[in-house]
Amino acid sequence: MNDLSEEPTARDGEPEASSGHGLSAQFIETVTRALEHDDLATAKSLAAPLHYSDLGDLLETLDIEQRAKLIEQIRDDFDPVVLTELDDTVREQVIEQLGMKEVAEAVAEMDSDDAIFVVGELDEHEQDALLASLPAEDRTVIREGLAYEEGTAGRLMQREVVALPEAMTVGEALDFLREDEDLPADFYDVILVDPRHFPVGTVPLSRVVVARRPIALNTLIAKDMKTVPVNMDQEEVAFLFRQRDFTSAPVVDEAGRLVGVITIDDIVDVIDEEHEEDIMRLAGVGEGDNLFTAVMGTVRSRFTWLLTYVVCAFAAASVIRLFQGSISEMVALAILMPIVAAMGGTASVQTLTVAVRAIAMKELTPANALRNVGKEVVVAFLNGMVFAVLVGVIAAIWFDNAALGGVIGLAIVLNLLVAGLYGSIMPVLMQRIGLDPAVASSAFATAITDIFGFFVFLGLATLILL
Repeated sequence: MNDLSEEPTARDGEPEASSGHGLSAQFIETVTRALEHDDLATAKSLAAPLHYSDLGDLLETLDIEQRAKLIEQIRDDFDPVVLTELDDTVREQVIEQLGMKEVAEAVAEMDSDDAIFVVGELDEHEQDALLASLPAEDRTVIREGLAYEEGTAGRLMQREVVALPEAMTVGEALDFLREDEDLPADFYDVILVDPRHFPVGTVPLSRVVVARRPIALNTLIAKDMKTVPVNMDQEEVAFLFRQRDFTSAPVVDEAGRLVGVITIDDIVDVIDEEHEEDIMRLAGVGEGDNLFTAVMGTVRSRFTWLLTYVVCAFAAASVIRLFQGSISEMVALAILMPIVAAMGGTASVQTLTVAVRAIAMKELTPANALRNVGKEVVVAFLNGMVFAVLVGVIAAIWFDNAALGGVIGLAIVLNLLVAGLYGSIMPVLMQRIGLDPAVASSAFATAITDIFGFFVFLGLATLILL
């Protein structure tokens, strides 16, 4: 057996974990082998110095038994922020192993936004047990955060805010900041407030650091401050950050008073989360379906959409059944009809994906929706004409039947037009009625183009060729 401790895993006293972007495959393999061979000291020496995000990735990579071994080894040095980086399923396993008492101690060390996130992911009885173990002040802050609806700025914001009176000078501000022991671990802006605690502006920390001491803070205010209402949807907050290139933004309550701040690190997570959600829905996959979900959980997550596909498939099959006599007379129809359906389905998913992405980026709105529909119809027609000629010529030569080539060519043009219309109109309509546009997923897009494609192709063939 190889001596794992002699492998070159360190440089200047630090583990050589990263290959530039995340953990290296060699590092993960070394830790895994150490755990498999119960070389726990080596596993601990490799894992303990990792950044919390890298440790989270490592824990997700390990199987349940290996993960339990590693957690036991690093328990005393466990960075609580790791919990915010873990998949829901993995987080539950880690929390169960650590125990509620240790998790409560970890939560008490976190920034309020991270603490609220972790507690919010627990079951109700687990939340009650954890909150009961927290100091009264922390418990109050977390309960207030949980009172806001999930997915809003109120749930996302951090309560630790650097707020100073607008009349302060730079020198007074610097003295105050140096003496205050309760400052957030990281902050980017100083928020200026009036006597009623209403935000009047933000001053980037860089301006405070380089300005002369006698200068008034309110002369350094950034011009583009935007306040975020506590009930604003997190997707809208992310859009605001993306549009204005903010690093942080103050959050206000219904009366306009400052209650928290949202920082860019949280927005990056929101953007990633919203992107993942749209991708999953477009593919007809449940949000909880991932690498870490148990087998039966994955089965349940996928069952509904698979059932939807079955219903759609039977609908398409019923159209084919209407023309079974035509198919029996001309077997070539059965050979060619999947081409019509496949092209329509692919085109509709292409258009649908572009439209959903444009809606998410707020590029596609009711104001330009009609123009986009027109563009997609033209694109569908031009692509349809090109592939009508290509497929029509091949079919005509293959079956020595020019009329058959013309029929399939016309069917392709019509089906691509339907695909373009569905993909460009349906997401906008779903948004207008308050539904997620991504729910107009590939399952329905494929069903529409399959049913229409089969009907047009087989119907034209019956009228023209038979």
